[in-house]
Amino acid sequence: MKPEEYVRMLAEAPRNRWIALSEDESRIVAVGDTMEEATLKAEERGVSDPILALTPNEWNPVVMLES
Repeated sequence: MKPEEYVRMLAEAPRNRWIALSEDESRIVAVGDTMEEATLKAEERGVSDPILALTPNEWNPVVMLES
């Protein structure tokens, strides 16, 4: 997945919710109000080790530079 696609996927995710990403981080497999809810939904969809993130109310652009 290209970085632009990854950023777009996260930007389009529901705000202020827990999201569960597939193990390879290529797709959002579940969304929940709590981390536990997102985890359970991901497991129900066959993703046993999801990557979890809490989305912010508002995305702010940040530039990261390598040193």
